[in-house]
Amino acid sequence: MRVAVVDLGTNTCNLLVAEIRKGSFRILHQSKQLVKLGDDKIRDNEISPAATERTIESFRKHKKIIQDLGGVNSVYVLATSAVRTAANKAEFLEKLGEESGWLVKIVSGKKEAELIFKGVLLAFENLDNPSVILDIGGGSNELILALDTDIIWKESQPTGMARIINRFDLSDPIQENEIKLLQEYFAAQHLEAIQNCCEHSVKMLVGCSGAFDTVVDMIDEVDPGTRQRIKQEITLEDFYAVYHRLIASTRAERLQFKGMDYVRVDLIVPAVILIETLVREIGIQEIVQTDFALREGVVFELMERLNNY
Repeated sequence: MRVAVVDLGTNTCNLLVAEIRKGSFRILHQSKQLVKLGDDKIRDNEISPAATERTIESFRKHKKIIQDLGGVNSVYVLATSAVRTAANKAEFLEKLGEESGWLVKIVSGKKEAELIFKGVLLAFENLDNPSVILDIGGGSNELILALDTDIIWKESQPTGMARIINRFDLSDPIQENEIKLLQEYFAAQHLEAIQNCCEHSVKMLVGCSGAFDTVVDMIDEVDPGTRQRIKQEITLEDFYAVYHRLIASTRAERLQFKGMDYVRVDLIVPAVILIETLVREIGIQEIVQTDFALREGVVFELMERLNNY
């Protein structure tokens, strides 16, 4: 069975096409389009006309890729945080449906966290020790405390990076007092996650796609999207080297960094501040990056259905 999964996030619209069989899968295509649903209207919990047009165009491009690949049996289109909270989501979804012919399903924060966890299971099979999974989005952040193949605790908070840069008027480059402000904010917003991780003596952080992809691309000094990784360790030394480089940089300088993805250039600084805050507050000793997240979680669920037939 060949399927396509479209993940309409707050910053990007991501496409995954995969071949699924009982007990196995093969990724045929991955790509993303910048939609920036979290533009300045996100402060008003609205999706702007410009963001709507960007989304329609991204759907057109993804649809052409799916048609060119051929043989796709089903297309699953999921919308997350920005659409969840938008006051004009009904109008937005109606327009997307009219233009694309696709049914867009809004997933709850709870379901999003579950799908992210299932995507991670495709990369790890199981987590031998208590670990925290972090997916940093434009609209929300998902944190999942897990052991083996079970979720111990999970949360989805509307503290995504597009919301952060709209909430806080950050300097370029960011200033020390602003870093401290964000550290305190993140620690307060994710206090329950930090406490739960400390209680379970969590030492490993699994970072899903997004900002973590940019961190490893910068470490490896490769162009964004040229290296696919099921999982890759990030030493604390390497993470802090990238962290200090990013927080000292201007936007113009970041655009010149090897490994910097232009779709994340505005969001990466608060993202690494969030990562650093959790590493320090929890006492993380090991960071592992994986490309697998929500889209792969949908693949996981489809494989489960096939296996149950």
